[in-house]
Amino acid sequence: MPRLPEPARARYHQEMAAAKSAAVDEGRWMPLERAHILSQPDPWLHTRNHAAMLGLAVRQRDRREALGQVVRIIVAAPGSLAGRYPEGNTGRARVGLRQPMPTPPDLAALLRPSTA
Repeated sequence: MPRLPEPARARYHQEMAAAKSAAVDEGRWMPLERAHILSQPDPWLHTRNHAAMLGLAVRQRDRREALGQVVRIIVAAPGSLAGRYPEGNTGRARVGLRQPMPTPPDLAALLRPSTA
């Protein structure tokens, strides 16, 4: 299992904090999606991210999103452990479970292993 580079781990925590402190629920989704992209290589962070997405979906009474997050919570850790996750995927229920997406350049740079 590839280890999540420390700069990506730090940014994950920043994105999760930004989601938590957003003034309105709708403003929480983008940092949660960015955190998801970063979390995929790490089983614990990946699952934790989907749990946060589930909590937000329930708060917004979005049944489709909540159900999608339950499914994703079940498959997040095994997918991370197996290295089988779609890079760049934002983790939302409206996106296919296995659909790769472009990774934002700033996040892609953080996910590259350090050569130092």
